Amino acid sequence: MRFFVYLIVFFSFFDLFSQLPIMSPFALSLGATTFIAGLVVGTYSLANVFGNIFSGFITDRRGPFLILLIGLFMNAVSLSLYSAVHAPWLLVAIRFVHGFTNGLIIPAAFTFLANRAEPEKRGKSTAISGAFVGLAAIAGPAYSGIISSKITTPGIMLINGVIMVILAACAIVFLRTFKRGKKPSAKPDSKEVRGLFRNRGIQRAFAGAFFLMFSQGVLALILPLKVGALGFETKMTGMLLSTFGVVAILVFLLPINRIFDRVRPMITLAFGISLMGVSMLLLSGADDLASLFGTMSVYGVGFAFLFPSINSLLIDSSSPASRGRAYGYFYAFFSMGVVAGSYVIGALDLEYRSAFIVTGIVLLIVAVYTIYGLMRKQSSPVRP
Repeated sequence: MRFFVYLIVFFSFFDLFSQLPIMSPFALSLGATTFIAGLVVGTYSLANVFGNIFSGFITDRRGPFLILLIGLFMNAVSLSLYSAVHAPWLLVAIRFVHGFTNGLIIPAAFTFLANRAEPEKRGKSTAISGAFVGLAAIAGPAYSGIISSKITTPGIMLINGVIMVILAACAIVFLRTFKRGKKPSAKPDSKEVRGLFRNRGIQRAFAGAFFLMFSQGVLALILPLKVGALGFETKMTGMLLSTFGVVAILVFLLPINRIFDRVRPMITLAFGISLMGVSMLLLSGADDLASLFGTMSVYGVGFAFLFPSINSLLIDSSSPASRGRAYGYFYAFFSMGVVAGSYVIGALDLEYRSAFIVTGIVLLIVAVYTIYGLMRKQSSPVRP
């Protein structure tokens, strides 16, 4: 049953990552300006924020099964709508619907996993879920990039939609016992929900989620410029991003993942985001392939330590009655981080060396903030 939920996590992120190489060219093929093409990309992430938050509220009130099922079916419908697109502004509207419906799935899936995880194994469980996210990050762009030469973008989206329908049908079969017997034992308390943002552990989990994806937004914007400036082919960017993904997956799945159950998540969080910050500083000065691949490997290790840590912090610092909302806000910060990373660095109009330096410094500041919280010992769970 848990493995099936991991599959849902994989294909939800696969749906997201498979869009990356094809959506901007599709918008331009419809006659969109560069500005509208940017809206096409950004609208999805904006709508994802609303979907994440809404999903969290419904998950706490009705349990994760219902919103998971609704999200899968609605996402399948939204993916089929791409076949009807004939104008740029219609594409923007469909992107909003798609982003919102996909945003319903992830908080419910992770709430399901968190509520079913044994407390002493919750770190390993979140590491495994991180491995499925990493696999989606590698497989999604490769899949759409390869088959886009054979079928249209709406065709790719339709295939993704069929997968979502199959997952929804299987969810009815495999997860119905959770529907019947595993609903939340108590309704979310309003004081408890308000306390989410006052809890030190939750604050650091949200900050970790935001800045993890902030760095991803910077990489998506700046790394291709860096690679081009060094005279390498465009495909080298994809290879570098795949390198960090492969390294992260190895850390997630190898026996080292036991560290996430044996070491306090604040410590592994600080270590992970510190490595990511250092890798950004190193990227600013890397000028050959060996150093680029080595630096992206360091980034992958940092990513692999950070992702399970912030999930563990979220589990430890929330109760089952408010966990759906906690995950809803958590993944909303994920979505906002991607947009902020590319937008802020783009707005500052920094050349690639300065962009990586600024990002590295920001990540190291977040690491210091985390360590400060650890020293103050104020990361206790939320209580009613």
